Amino acid sequence: MPADETRFDVVGIGNALVDVIAHAPDGFLDQHDLIKGRMDLVDTDRALGLYRALGSAVEMSGGSAANTMCGVASFGGTAAYVGKVTDDELGSAFGHDLLAVGVQFRPGDHRNEVPTGRCIIVVTPDAERTMNTYLGASSLLGVGDLDDAAIADGKVLYMEGYLYDRDEAKAAFRHAASVAHDAGRLVSLTLSDAFCVDRHRDDFRSLVSDEVDLLFGNESELVALYETETFDQAIVELRRHCQLAAITVGANGSMIVTGDDVIEVPALPVRKVIDTTGAGDLYAAGFLHGITSGMSLEECGRLGSLAAAEVISHVGPRPLVELRTLVR
Repeated sequence: MPADETRFDVVGIGNALVDVIAHAPDGFLDQHDLIKGRMDLVDTDRALGLYRALGSAVEMSGGSAANTMCGVASFGGTAAYVGKVTDDELGSAFGHDLLAVGVQFRPGDHRNEVPTGRCIIVVTPDAERTMNTYLGASSLLGVGDLDDAAIADGKVLYMEGYLYDRDEAKAAFRHAASVAHDAGRLVSLTLSDAFCVDRHRDDFRSLVSDEVDLLFGNESELVALYETETFDQAIVELRRHCQLAAITVGANGSMIVTGDDVIEVPALPVRKVIDTTGAGDLYAAGFLHGITSGMSLEECGRLGSLAAAEVISHVGPRPLVELRTLVR
């Protein structure tokens, strides 16, 4: 297939988690020894026990890169997602939910005994969210789970830093990047979280220098990556090691960094910030849609700001309106 003919604008790889959201009284937290407002990683028995105890709940596909792929589709782009689930009830729900918004799902080898990953979210009457995350099958993704044909047929490969904890995942990232580059595609990475960067700093630095054409992150993640005292010093290091980066700086918008220039893009005004969950994921979606549509870097940043502004104006990490309808 010629380099300019692709099935997908963006192919994402990440932790495939199902968000299980239920409303419950404060007594539920006490009964199950949950600390209000906290996020804890839990094991299989704990995850299954809480899941059974919740009863009625809303289930929807989640995970950072999955949010970004849904944002790309909301802009009218074509997206595919690679993430590991199990052939169980939640695994089926994950795939169905992505397909419903137009994202093609590539589940890899889902014949394993480890349950599908999930984030169990208990919402109490005061609207506080208490989360228990079980990575499950999602964390087991390896080279054998990748769809090389889909990766080669995406204009941009987008990889989620959260997934990078196991050696098998690291090998999968390198393999996917090699497949994408061999097909003449762009490779992008999101740093995901400053604590994630702290765990994998050396590997991330090597990956950024060797494989990454486009880096996404925020101010704190970039400072953590290069262990600098100031953000300006981190930008200097970034320009030495990466040819293009889109770095969000909160209410100040974003900075698009190249070897020759730094473009500052303002945030869009929001009447009231309700929930910042997913802001970085949706910023990346807007930027990726812009770059795969041939827009200028500044226009890419503006689409990122547009998507981020929409998602922080309501509860939840995905847009409530079709983002394509907001584009002027």
